[in-house]
Amino acid sequence: MSSFAPASEGQQKVVQTQGPYFPNISKILYNPNAPPSELCFKHYNAKRVVLGKTLEEHLRFSVVYWHTWRGTGADPFGAPTINRPWDDGTDSIENALRRMDVNFEFLQKLGSPFWAFHDRDIAPEGVNLQETNRNIDIVVDHALELQKKTGIRLLWGTSNLFANPRYMCGAASNPDPHVFAYAASQVKKMLDVTLKLGGSNFVFWGGREGYNTLLNSDVKRELDHMAAFFKMAIAYGDKIGFKGVYLIEPKAKEPTTHQYDYDAQTVISFLKTYGLDKRMKLNIEPNHGQLAGHRMPHDVHFAAKLGFLGSVDCNTGSEDLGWDTDEFIMEVQNSTQLWLAILQQGGIAPGGMNFDCKVRRESVDLEDLFWGHVSAMDCLALGVINAAKIIEDGIIPTMVKNRYKGWDGEFGSKIEKGQASLEDCESYVFNNGEPKLKSGKEEKYKAIFNEYLVAKL
Repeated sequence: MSSFAPASEGQQKVVQTQGPYFPNISKILYNPNAPPSELCFKHYNAKRVVLGKTLEEHLRFSVVYWHTWRGTGADPFGAPTINRPWDDGTDSIENALRRMDVNFEFLQKLGSPFWAFHDRDIAPEGVNLQETNRNIDIVVDHALELQKKTGIRLLWGTSNLFANPRYMCGAASNPDPHVFAYAASQVKKMLDVTLKLGGSNFVFWGGREGYNTLLNSDVKRELDHMAAFFKMAIAYGDKIGFKGVYLIEPKAKEPTTHQYDYDAQTVISFLKTYGLDKRMKLNIEPNHGQLAGHRMPHDVHFAAKLGFLGSVDCNTGSEDLGWDTDEFIMEVQNSTQLWLAILQQGGIAPGGMNFDCKVRRESVDLEDLFWGHVSAMDCLALGVINAAKIIEDGIIPTMVKNRYKGWDGEFGSKIEKGQASLEDCESYVFNNGEPKLKSGKEEKYKAIFNEYLVAKL
């Protein structure tokens, strides 16, 4: 193990204090005939109508604050590599306000209608909670003016309840009620802020809600406390008139041995166990589903089919690494599978496709930020277009329907309605004998699906 120092140590940095902060990049335009090396949308035509809505209405793109403006390229084995010209290296209010200007210039040039942030992303912590809240208010007032000026909206807000040492043993699941109260106070402030900025959703991400060893953990009590935490937040939101959707974001790994919000099915079970299923949905991050051992589209599909999909942190990961790499979605096959589930549930609004993604450690140019977002926006637009075509053609949906047609008959329908008994099942088998083997046609399904990925638009 070796120590390291930032490459810029000892050097005097010249800070850019005024915009434009991306002077060499114009507003990103749609140009389907552009060469591959041109920075433009080649598939995302925001005004193209698909299944009665524009692509902009379907996709509801959002840019995150944490990776995009607070990411430094650091990892557990190396110092920061990303050094932005507007960032003076301090945690000052002045730097925070300048960073917000950068954010809105980027959003306008990218054409993203939404953004999202944690409380601690945008403003520094003070010496106490009161000072921290005052810092947040200063930056939020500036963000509100920029929203009014640009028409860009807040997709959702959330609280960072995992980075500060006080949360080393969790927030809502912490064994100390003092820590629980501090976390609840953060959420109270962020609900006020999200309401003020017109946010459509509020997200809970339990970065350290779990246990490291069962020897010192009362898991039942910790889960009870988490449920109480969510109920308190919803009650306060109702009190102040917040009409948005409350979302939980599952995550399987990093940093606890076991996360209580392991995957979509685990969270849905938790919501139903504690009577929260009528008030909360899921914000699915596909990379988190991969950490749970699932394929990339899995958690989106399950949450949608079970009626709990509220929003998507649209990223992916390297399945061979087994950790949270937060990559931009560039695989059209995965994008199409995501959007097939989303369109079949009727869309994603008031949620959206939120880019919880970061450029790679070695992608240090400002241009790389645009290439990452633009390429992923194109890929997700292709997903919508392909999925819509699959639905319109009806080949795969009809094949699926026919596969389950026995359940639409008299006997199958009786089971689904809860009107059949074990004796009825026995009688059915006595009268009909051994069931016949029926092919799942997996190869045919995949072959047909692939045709939609290569077809000309």
